[in-house]
Amino acid sequence: MLRKNKKALSFISVIILLILVSIQSALMGSIKVTPYELIHGLITGTNDQVAIIKDLRLPRILIALFAGAALSVAGVLLQAVMRNPLADPGIIGVSAGAGFMSIVVVAFFPTLYFFVPLFAFLGGALAFFLVYSLSWRSGLDPLRMILIGIAVNALFTGLSQGLGFSGSALTQSMSQVMTSTLTMKKWSDVDVLILYGTIGLVLSFVVYSWCNYLALDDKTAKNLGVNVNLARLVISLVAVLLASVATAVAGLFAFVGLLIPHIGRSLVGTDHKVLIPFSALAGALLILTADTLGRTIIAPNEIPASIIMAVIGGPFLIFLLRKSDRIYGH
Repeated sequence: MLRKNKKALSFISVIILLILVSIQSALMGSIKVTPYELIHGLITGTNDQVAIIKDLRLPRILIALFAGAALSVAGVLLQAVMRNPLADPGIIGVSAGAGFMSIVVVAFFPTLYFFVPLFAFLGGALAFFLVYSLSWRSGLDPLRMILIGIAVNALFTGLSQGLGFSGSALTQSMSQVMTSTLTMKKWSDVDVLILYGTIGLVLSFVVYSWCNYLALDDKTAKNLGVNVNLARLVISLVAVLLASVATAVAGLFAFVGLLIPHIGRSLVGTDHKVLIPFSALAGALLILTADTLGRTIIAPNEIPASIIMAVIGGPFLIFLLRKSDRIYGH
């Protein structure tokens, strides 16, 4: 009973905070309106200030929410596949691979803009394939996987930065992907992220039972009738889709898929039926909070939300490495 109450309280708290931060984020900024003015202006369309908020601030909020949810759930899925609490799209190179392909498409093939998430998915999948294949040696070694992931991340980050020095268009494209300020986002960006992100989130809920089985050793899971290799492949593809589309639209965010799953397991347990939706909500709250702080703490200047996440995530990773005496699933 106490555990159920803790889960329910955790969900309620995150939902309430998410609503409050979303409202505050919509009201805060260079243009300030009251809640009544915002609602009335959105309904009637007669308030010019609210129209500006609708065109610039609301898309930014929605992108922060969906990107946070996508990256957090991607972290949950990757940790289930790798049985490693340190697995994160930003750490093992998936986001960097997706970001590299996004830069290439935006810079060289701008007419294919709507398909950027698809190419980002291919880049993220390539990065994950490199990490997974190079880490496999008669089984998965969690430490080797993280080290190779860091190397793959450095590789794609270096390629992206190298392209950035090739011309002004490439520099602008790289800046758009790497800084993650979420400025000047449009409703077309929201449409792309919601379309692909919703598909990924729905699929993640579909495969939650496989995630639970993968927490067991492979032999036990196979005895329970689970096709372990198929489960790993499908879950990995869903995780790569979520991380790639978030990176393609919102930019690179490190540590989101690391922090939220760890916090989620301590609050709602390890059952992915509960952990996945909780992580989606908590991740949305984290990115939106980081973006809101970034654009208001030294206004009118902005601190990219990715920098705030790095400041938060770096010490957390050190803490996790020092405190964790075991590897996920072992």
